[in-house]
Amino acid sequence: MNNKVRVMVVGCGNMGSSHARAYHKLENFELVGLVDQNQENRERLSDEFGGVDQYDDFDTALAVAKPDAVAVCTYPGTHAELTIKSLKAGAHVFCEKPLAPNIKDAEQMVAAAEKYGKKLVIGYILRVHPSWKKFIEISHGLGKPLVMRMNLNQQSSGKTWQTHRKILESMSPIVDCGVHYIDVMCQMTRSKPISVSTIGAHLTDQIDKDMYNYGQLQVRFEDGSVGWYEVGWGPMMSEVAFFVKDVIGPKGCVNIMDAEKGEKGSDDIDSHTKTNRLKIHYSERDENDEFTKPDEIVNTEDEPDHQGLCDLEQEFFYNSIANDADLTNHLEDAVNSLKIVLAADEAYRTGETVKL
Repeated sequence: MNNKVRVMVVGCGNMGSSHARAYHKLENFELVGLVDQNQENRERLSDEFGGVDQYDDFDTALAVAKPDAVAVCTYPGTHAELTIKSLKAGAHVFCEKPLAPNIKDAEQMVAAAEKYGKKLVIGYILRVHPSWKKFIEISHGLGKPLVMRMNLNQQSSGKTWQTHRKILESMSPIVDCGVHYIDVMCQMTRSKPISVSTIGAHLTDQIDKDMYNYGQLQVRFEDGSVGWYEVGWGPMMSEVAFFVKDVIGPKGCVNIMDAEKGEKGSDDIDSHTKTNRLKIHYSERDENDEFTKPDEIVNTEDEPDHQGLCDLEQEFFYNSIANDADLTNHLEDAVNSLKIVLAADEAYRTGETVKL
């Protein structure tokens, strides 16, 4: 594939801006349009890039710009409509996670990609992260079952809390963020999840009384592995132990060390993926039950920052298009992780464990 992929970005918030910067930087893309109802958002980006066509209406933008690809970086409730329209118009789609707020929409998106013969890539940023890939690789040597402990709590305020409240109008943080970490757990265990349960709490009167902004899910796997994921959003959240990533098996454990709050605190987007170091502990002992191997530290300080990871995601997107990659497993995994977090959401609302 010799020609540049002409791409349009829909939604110019945090993730849309990062992906737009990737398209502007990477030589295989040409950024041909920015779509956002917020004039300030799209003008800021357009000015940053020296002038890119702007639109406040998606249908108009799609008809006028005629892009080869569309990056859907809007709120999840709009993903299905925008993705299917783009695919039908002949454009490949990069869609931010989670795929959709329900399985019906997600499956329709996947079916549309197959029907129209276009690529659909989902923004699972940890899948391109070299340190997280190493983290998962090490977990495969710990034996079975695994115990996986993960969280990402965000003490959000200002625009970030406003964004969180907007998401909370239609989706819990267990669903929005949980898809990443359930996907990681599935890669670590390579086993079928069989049940999920959830606890949660409504901690603010700024959101609907039926929605919760703190939750913790617990998932069981067929091989005996178990995992929990905790997430909370809002100005009331603690920044103590806001970032825990720990995996334990019969042969030892591995954890992400030194998670540091960014300059803005736990809601700084760079702090969500940064690892710095991995620590491997081995459970091997001698006849006196003393450990025979020292702990091992894997330095990961040279890992990409958030923008570098978005660049890697878009390189993956381009290669999927250029090489006509088979994305069947990619999409099946995305739908599967969504099913699990939606079941976790159901478990919170019913108070019952959900069988998968």
